[in-house]
Amino acid sequence: ESKAANVPDKEINIQWYSPPVAKPSNDTETKVLLLYAYNTSPLKINDITILSSSVFSGQLWIPLARIISLREKLSHMTEQVEILMQSSKSFSTSVPSSSLEQSATLKISPSNKPKLSDAKVYIDKKTEEIVKRCLSDVKALLSVVPDMSSPLTEIPFDLTWQSITNLEDMFDLANGCTISEGGLFKWIISLLH
Repeated sequence: ESKAANVPDKEINIQWYSPPVAKPSNDTETKVLLLYAYNTSPLKINDITILSSSVFSGQLWIPLARIISLREKLSHMTEQVEILMQSSKSFSTSVPSSSLEQSATLKISPSNKPKLSDAKVYIDKKTEEIVKRCLSDVKALLSVVPDMSSPLTEIPFDLTWQSITNLEDMFDLANGCTISEGGLFKWIISLLH
């Protein structure tokens, strides 16, 4: 009985590679290779010799300096969103029933980081501009069609904590990432076509 590979959702896998010898011709700038593979429908593969019409892969040479710069911007963006999320948490107050104290006691959640969630994140105008600039940089970096690299005027997917952390992880040169079906997945795929 053969083992089957199952991919229950649409997903894209991102990996970064810096070949020790091979480099694109006529380039003096250090570049790394973005390797990606994605499926546009759930898969169950019983025989690896049969390739599905819904599985795609590709590669892009990207300047290392631009990736490092973008990673720093994405890290800053993630911090800004996290600060907003932390400050928007509602703190409940309660008066101790066994005491006649007039001061209220704040009950603060012990978690330091927000849980990864699919709930939409609401941001202020300043942070929205930071997000749009970061996404415009991602778009310019990944767009295979030069006309597609114009700045974004709106965020092209629902901003969730999961999509924010996935976007930051996507440009982690040491680890890469997997992004499952959703708005970010669709947007990244549209850039790579």
